[in-house]
Amino acid sequence: MAATPPVCEFGWKAVDAALPGTDGKTHRLFDQAGPNGLVVAFICNHCPYVKAVIGRIVRDAKDLAAHGIGFVAVNANDAATYPEDSFDNMTRFAADHGFPFPYLHDESQALARAYGAACTPDFFGFNADLELQYRGRLDASRKEAGPADLRRDLYEAMVAVAETGRGPREQIPSIGCSIKWKDAA
Repeated sequence: MAATPPVCEFGWKAVDAALPGTDGKTHRLFDQAGPNGLVVAFICNHCPYVKAVIGRIVRDAKDLAAHGIGFVAVNANDAATYPEDSFDNMTRFAADHGFPFPYLHDESQALARAYGAACTPDFFGFNADLELQYRGRLDASRKEAGPADLRRDLYEAMVAVAETGRGPREQIPSIGCSIKWKDAA
């Protein structure tokens, strides 16, 4: 079932964590920040919304690096219920798509809860002071990638953040599969 995150809470401070990456290393989120900001993207391997745009996510992460914006992706889904989201499958997914950024496993789901992640994909764009400036969609794609000439919402917003420290006031929320939370024990 599709889920939509809430609107951007401007100025909300990013939360740091050290999580295992598909490259075999442990990464701190804050270490991924560029001099002008950071995008934290909650994604997974099985979601049709993510699969439809994963090439565009990789493209935008590469393009944002030229503007001093770092990028990191996090998978918090319950792999016991959704085996396609297992760490081994994350490693394959990252390799298959040539991720130029760390792909981290939030097995405890603590980071996803701290961020209030709602869906995959869910993008959090922070300025150089790690204050939230963007919580919106990548572009207008849904379960299928839209036309190649779609407005690049995330990219354009984060270029503005790199240049001014502030995100756009008008933001369209992302839409995707709900985070697959572990059952409360």
